[in-house]
Formats: sequence, C-alpha cells, structure tokens
Amino acid sequence: MPVDSATIDALNAQMGRELEAHLQYLSVSSWFDAEGLPELKRFFAAQAAEEHEHAMRFLEYVQDVGGPVVIPSLAAPKPTFESAEEAVGAALEWEKQVTEHIDRLMDLALARNDHATSTFLQWFVTEQVEEVATMEQMLQVTRRVGEGNLMLLEDYVARSVPAPE
Repeated sequence: MPVDSATIDALNAQMGRELEAHLQYLSVSSWFDAEGLPELKRFFAAQAAEEHEHAMRFLEYVQDVGGPVVIPSLAAPKPTFESAEEAVGAALEWEKQVTEHIDRLMDLALARNDHATSTFLQWFVTEQVEEVATMEQMLQVTRRVGEGNLMLLEDYVARSVPAPE
C-alpha cells in the first residue's frame, strides 16, 4: 500500500521539527560555549548532530516511498537563556514535544494500516524514550548542582556522557 499524501505531509512536517531541534541544540551548545562550559557545549553539539541525523532519516524515508520532499520553513531557535537550568529545561520540553509528534505520526500510520511507515517510526518511538530520559536526568543534575556550581555539572557530563566518535 503506498504512503498517502497526508502521511507524506506529516512526515515532511516532522522532518522540519527535527531540523528545528537541530538548530535549538546548536543554540544551546553555543550558549554554553559562551558561558565557558566546554563539556556542556560538546554534549549539546552532539545532540544537535543527532537531531540532524533524525531529520535525514525522515527525508530519506519520504524519498524511498516516492513522496515529494518538502522542507518546511523553520522557526529561529531561542538565542539565549537566563540560566543553565532554563537551557536544559527547554531541551527537555522540546524532547517531550517531539515525542508527542512522533506518537501522532504513529497513530496516523496505524489508522491507515501503513505498516511500512509504522515500522519506520518504531525506531523513533524507542529513541524518544531515551531522549526524554536523558534530558530529565540532565535537568535533575543541573538543578541539584545549582547555578553556582556548574563546574560540577561539567564534571558529570565529562564522566557520564561519552564523547561522540
């Protein structure tokens, strides 16, 4: 069964959301860089790269199923934050929003008996569990260390989060 146009439109929209998440994480990474926190800069730059990879998965899937790729307009990322807690909290909220959108996409695929798309989306369903858990833990640690002790957060990231290959 071919993928219908409504599903293609929804997949293209999700590709745009993944690209927006890529930009948001670049913005957070840059903010931490300006704050002199290189481990947090590295962590969020790696998150940005991961979101870009996710967007490319959507693009390739739409191409593979013969749909037109339509890259939507992207919202500008938030450029600055008042605190590390605000930056990490925003990242957690973005991941929760992405999870809701992935769930809606899965609901759409299942309602249309689109087994190929639901199989494709299963990886994202599982990935979002990990993404939300990672950001929840990062926010918990950020709150625990407090703004005055961000070097402890740097140490946590350096010890607990593997560097990208």
